[in-house]
Amino acid sequence: MRIDRYISSNRIIDLSSKDLVSAYSEMLATFQPLIGSPAQRKKILNELVEREKSLTSYIGEGVALPHARVKMKRPYALAVGRCPAGLAFEGKDSYEDIRFVFLLLASEKAKNYLSFLASLARAFQDSSVMDQLWMARDNKEFKDSVRKAFVGADDRPARRRTKFNKLLTDEASKIAKAAECSTILVFTDVFPPTLAPRMTFPGFKVVLAGESVSDEDRDHHRADATLAVRTLSRSRLSQLRAAILLGLTRGIFGFQDRVCCVGGIPGSGQFDTVLVVDVDEEFESVIGQGDEMLPPGVAAEALERLTAIATDLATAGREGKSIGAMFILGDHEEVIKRSKQLVLNPFHGYGAEDRSILNPFMDETIKELALIDGAFIVRGDGVVESAGCLIQARADEVELPGGLGTRHAAAAAITHATDSLALVVSSSGQVTYFRKGRMFTLFEKSEGRAL
Repeated sequence: MRIDRYISSNRIIDLSSKDLVSAYSEMLATFQPLIGSPAQRKKILNELVEREKSLTSYIGEGVALPHARVKMKRPYALAVGRCPAGLAFEGKDSYEDIRFVFLLLASEKAKNYLSFLASLARAFQDSSVMDQLWMARDNKEFKDSVRKAFVGADDRPARRRTKFNKLLTDEASKIAKAAECSTILVFTDVFPPTLAPRMTFPGFKVVLAGESVSDEDRDHHRADATLAVRTLSRSRLSQLRAAILLGLTRGIFGFQDRVCCVGGIPGSGQFDTVLVVDVDEEFESVIGQGDEMLPPGVAAEALERLTAIATDLATAGREGKSIGAMFILGDHEEVIKRSKQLVLNPFHGYGAEDRSILNPFMDETIKELALIDGAFIVRGDGVVESAGCLIQARADEVELPGGLGTRHAAAAAITHATDSLALVVSSSGQVTYFRKGRMFTLFEKSEGRAL
């Protein structure tokens, strides 16, 4: 998603305010004429402050990300403020660490609001983005650094790769035709946004997959569909599995499809891999062709987000230590009947949006609570019902390979007994998907840089 389209130079400012409420008010004033009414700005300010009291907007790395839905014609608008001395708010020490405030306003009619918020939050995890912001000396340099950070500028000559990329895409078309593929799947994260060449494959259904892929990219490349798939590692197979799983849940792929996949190292600007995959051979082992990939009421976006969180835990662990976790998605009422709360439910009493895994502010909360023994129980729409749960479903009727632990047995049992799915993160760095008591390895940390 092109975040830079919603950042205006006159909304990138150095804040004179020393406290959070005044800083928010100062930033809201930059949204004229999008929000011209002082009364409307005051209402938005009050909403932001009330939200801050229950859920901090500070997401680490010196960044605060307040956000609100408002009445305006544009889908999104961003203001960026810099505060070298931090901000004061209700005596809380964490606000003293804030150096940058990104205030996001979204139209009440904006689609994929939480997905946009998640894309923005993920950008701050990129050290190259943050380095540009921290190194800016004055307001002019700060404005330039913000634009460069979110446009994804890259000074490396693209022409050196153009010939090779064209060669690989031409060969991919020939391979796809000879192999009788129905679809060509292109991983767009290979290219920074400003260097992505136009890719067309006449005669094939074209699907774009990437962490920040958007409808604008689909139109630019004349593609048929897009899949927002997070870059899991440099492993091509992990990216491919995640993309095909999500494509199946969205109905973009069918079990009968043969897919030609074109990819490379994320951000390298160069394709280097062509793979041909029969979807049924990859996924029929975990679910029969006559069954639905997603249980009733489970949103594909919820599975997509949960997969990203699970994979983050598998690759990075928590505070440098490997940890295991289990997430059960869908049919939550029946799952709860077959579970027991091991600790007080940390999600009790919070609103649905604050408990949604689609909310990027939940990432750190989920990862922190993963240290607690027990499973997360998640509604089909992505709202977390509870954490720290003991699953009590019987595992008599499920068969698993040897060497797997109690989490895998519990996940197989609960997905066999209820119409749910599960993701298990093992302490070895593996992510396993369960449906109807059957398992499929989605990601293995040991794959490293391999195909």
